[in-house]
Amino acid sequence: MSKLLSALALIAALYLGWGQLQGNHAVAEGPATADALIARAVSEHASGIRVNGEGVVTRVFSDDKFGSRHQRFILRLASGQTVLVAHNIDLAPRVAGLKAGDTVAFSGIYEWNARGGVVHWTHRDPRGAHAAGWLKHNGETYQ
Repeated sequence: MSKLLSALALIAALYLGWGQLQGNHAVAEGPATADALIARAVSEHASGIRVNGEGVVTRVFSDDKFGSRHQRFILRLASGQTVLVAHNIDLAPRVAGLKAGDTVAFSGIYEWNARGGVVHWTHRDPRGAHAAGWLKHNGETYQ
């Protein structure tokens, strides 16, 4: 009986995990869950997934100044996966003093690309169409 219950629990967990990738703006809470969800999104080329997690900055790029300005940097997650963070600095404050080796927590929308993906919408949406995202660095929240 316990084997049957264990099998049913595993099937339910796999089914619910698949549902996270199928729905628009599904949420992953915590670094380990975000890492697993992002890894799955990369393998399935999925996008539009709300993720909350953290990583270590491996590289800080110059700002993207085309259209809305974005502060850009690469985070390495605990899984080893890397993602680009594109933080809109026309709508939210720039992350102050950001450098390689810093830890940054994030909440935003993951979009797949061939380089590992991007996390964006790390700010409030002035139109209210998206849930507010954020970045946390050295005890400060940037939203």
